[in-house]
Amino acid sequence: MLIVAAGATPATLRMLTEGTGRRGPICACSRRVGCLSPCPLCACSGLSPTQSAVKPILGAMSGACVLNAGRSRSANRVFPVPRQNSLFQPPIINPFIYHMQLSVTDKLKIAVASVTLVPLRLLCIFFIALVAWPCALLGRMCCPICANSEPIPSWKREYLTLAVTAGFQHLFRASQFVLKSLGRAFFFCMGFMQIKVKGKKADTTEAPILVVAPHSSFFDAAVNIVAEIPSTVSRAENADIPLFGLLLQCSQPVLVSRHETNSRRKTVEEITKRAQSRGKWPQLMIFPEGTCTNRTCLITFKSGAFIPGVPVQPVIIRYPNRLDTVTWTWQGPNAMTLMFLTLCQPCSNVEVEFLPVYVPSEEEKCDPLLYSSRVRNIMALALDLPITDHTFEDCRLMISAGELTLPMEAGLVEFTKINKKLNLNWDNVRSQLDNFAAIADISKGGRIGIEEFANHLKLPVTPPLREVFALFDRNGDGTIDFREYIIGLVVLCSPANTEETIKFAFQLFDLDGDEYISEDEFAALLRSSLGVHDLDVSKLFSDIDVKGIGKISYEIFREFALAHPEYAKLFTTYLELQRYKVLQTKDDSDDVGTVKNAQSSTASDESLSSSDKKAD
Repeated sequence: MLIVAAGATPATLRMLTEGTGRRGPICACSRRVGCLSPCPLCACSGLSPTQSAVKPILGAMSGACVLNAGRSRSANRVFPVPRQNSLFQPPIINPFIYHMQLSVTDKLKIAVASVTLVPLRLLCIFFIALVAWPCALLGRMCCPICANSEPIPSWKREYLTLAVTAGFQHLFRASQFVLKSLGRAFFFCMGFMQIKVKGKKADTTEAPILVVAPHSSFFDAAVNIVAEIPSTVSRAENADIPLFGLLLQCSQPVLVSRHETNSRRKTVEEITKRAQSRGKWPQLMIFPEGTCTNRTCLITFKSGAFIPGVPVQPVIIRYPNRLDTVTWTWQGPNAMTLMFLTLCQPCSNVEVEFLPVYVPSEEEKCDPLLYSSRVRNIMALALDLPITDHTFEDCRLMISAGELTLPMEAGLVEFTKINKKLNLNWDNVRSQLDNFAAIADISKGGRIGIEEFANHLKLPVTPPLREVFALFDRNGDGTIDFREYIIGLVVLCSPANTEETIKFAFQLFDLDGDEYISEDEFAALLRSSLGVHDLDVSKLFSDIDVKGIGKISYEIFREFALAHPEYAKLFTTYLELQRYKVLQTKDDSDDVGTVKNAQSSTASDESLSSSDKKAD
């Protein structure tokens, strides 16, 4: 949709209020020229046929033209689109970043520990691994039925048909006990002298699922130790890690592949089957956030743990350490660095707290999203943390932003909220990220300024463009980030990009009424309305004239408008400004008339007073 901007000449004003010369006056009596309202003399609509087509648009804009009590030139326009608080920036902008600050004292301690404490701890961990490997292998091999297709029968069952199977059960339980002890020894060697536990873990029949948050580190496995080795939901790739993969498989995990299209459906079905088995399967431990954060907030909980509709027990993790060497995020130290720094600490602390079991209501059983939201609120309250609507898809967008040479945090849009409120899927948002990168490519910091915005639209900086830019710029910092760009396109531009608006704009440019817009017509109207007589519009015209025939048909014009909805909002904003100026001019004329009447009244009073004095 092509745009004309503010600062229009009287000829352009007449075109908007009267229609072009070929369409005739605005009403039969010609007394209401310049006012977009019904004529009181001839009772006509006050609108030409062209303007009648966009009457709903102009009517909606009238709410934005608000004059003050004095009806003077100081009247202020009001934005027609109210701000939605739910779409403002979240309290935590980027929960996937962590920067470690090491003081000089910290560096000296690390240097000393790296040659004294670390070698000793590594030696202990090596011996633990030597013992854990055969135990894990034994636990995996002793029970062929321990595959993830069926639960491991309890050794407490009264009737065991096969003595061999019974022997395997005892061996498996023994290996699990050994692995639990070795796991605790591993954490001790890493510097976690004590795993502090608060609350009491519920039984499997009471709470089949443990939901653990916030998920911020591989050290969160401490919950497995204190929860007696429950089954976990883990990435399929983790099963291939030496030793760790064997230990993981001993717990009969639910493995999730993020690359398979039907992996999510299979995972949900498996979780539901186990959760509703009434104790036949081991207790299931799930990190509902689905990815690691920096523990400054709780991001969106995935609904998988809540779809079965069974009671869950919330479990929260804290790391009350002066120096945080455990937080493993998308932007921050890698795993090996964190392991080394943790080994260098004399003592590290971790706290695991089991909250009361949460029993869902009937409403929550039918609505997993509501169920997960209320459990998250309880955990956030216990942790005294805010909540945001970030999710793993934001991490994917971060990676894509980095590939496009944008700052990685540019991709953070709170995907769950954008998806729910604006009905945008990941592919839609990802494609818009490419467009945003093309606009912000010449700027620094991955943000769009007013100049980049104008260059993208191939138009000069004008009042309508500044006003549209201000609508995009939701936090008023003078720039547009990717999140504001997405919201602006959907909330501001798409509703304005209607067939009526496109037709009206085309008719304004088609001055001779031949159903085509030539470059001369295109340039004449833009130069006249912008007051820039040497404005070069050839680049913008050639972008629209994809066939290169030197003129634009309505079909091509419409196709370009639908592909670039930001022009529609700029066009309707221009109409708002013109309507506002017309109404303001009319009000100023009324004010002048009022002043003149008041002056006449004052003069009459003075004359009358003078006559009285003469009579006296």
